[in-house]
Amino acid sequence: MTDTIIRHEDVEPEKFPGGATYRTLVGDDHGSTPVRCGIQTSPPGYATPNHAHPYVEIVTVLEGTGEAWTDGEDGITEIGPGTTMVFPSNTAHGFRVTGDTPLVTYGVHSSPDRIVEIKD
Repeated sequence: MTDTIIRHEDVEPEKFPGGATYRTLVGDDHGSTPVRCGIQTSPPGYATPNHAHPYVEIVTVLEGTGEAWTDGEDGITEIGPGTTMVFPSNTAHGFRVTGDTPLVTYGVHSSPDRIVEIKD
C-alpha cells in the first residue's frame, strides 16, 4: 500500500521518450491500489503517441496549454488549466503541448497497472 500523504517532490520522476516525465503518486508495480495516479510534465513541443488503455483514463490539466484528440470525436480540442478529459477504455487518444511552457497534467488510470497500447 502507498503512503496516505505523498509529497510530489519526494517521488522520483520516470522519463518518457520525447522528454516528458511522470511521477506515480498512487500505485505501484505490485498492484496494491485499485487505481494509478500521477503527474506528467511535458516540455514544449512534446506529443504523446496515439495510444489507448484497456480502462478509463481521466486527465486534468494543471498548467500549460495544448491540444487533445480522441478517436471517434471530431477535430482537436484546445486544453489548458481547468480542463479535464475522460478517455473511454480501448479508445485511442493523445495530446500535444502547444505553448512555450510545460504542460502539467494529473492523470488517473482506473486500473492498478498503467497499461499503454500504442496505436498507429
